[in-house]
Amino acid sequence: MNIDKFKHQHEDILADIAALRQLVHGGIEANAERIAARIIAMSGNIKLHLAVEDKVLYPTLRSSGDAALARMSNLYQLEMNGIVAAYMAFATTWNAASHLLAAPERFRAEANTVLRKVYERMKKEDHEFYPAVEALEAERLAA
Repeated sequence: MNIDKFKHQHEDILADIAALRQLVHGGIEANAERIAARIIAMSGNIKLHLAVEDKVLYPTLRSSGDAALARMSNLYQLEMNGIVAAYMAFATTWNAASHLLAAPERFRAEANTVLRKVYERMKKEDHEFYPAVEALEAERLAA
C-alpha cells in the first residue's frame, strides 16, 4: 500500500487549517464569507481522507497479518471517531457567515480547540502510524 496519498491528503488539510488561521487573523467579521467557505472546503477534504482510511487503509492493515499493526489500526480508527464527531459538529455550526458574525469569539475558541485536535492527530499519524505502515511495506519488499 502506498502511504503517500494519505500523506498528501494530510498536507491538503494542513493547508486548509493554515489558510483558515490566516483568514481568522485578518478578522472574523471581515472574512466571515471566506472563513465559512474554507470550512466547507476543508470538510470535504476531511471526509474524503476519512473515507479512504476507513475503506482502504484500516481494512488492509487488519488483514496484513501483522498483529501489532492491526491493533494500532483499530486504536487509531477508534480514537478518530471522537475527533471526527467534534470536527463535524464544529463544521456544521460554523459553515455560514451569519453564524460566525453572531458569535466570533465563540467561533475562535471552538476553532482553536477542534482544529488543534485535528492537527495533532494528523501529526501523530505522520510520525507514528504511517512510518509503521511504511516499515511493514519495506519489510515485505525486502523479503
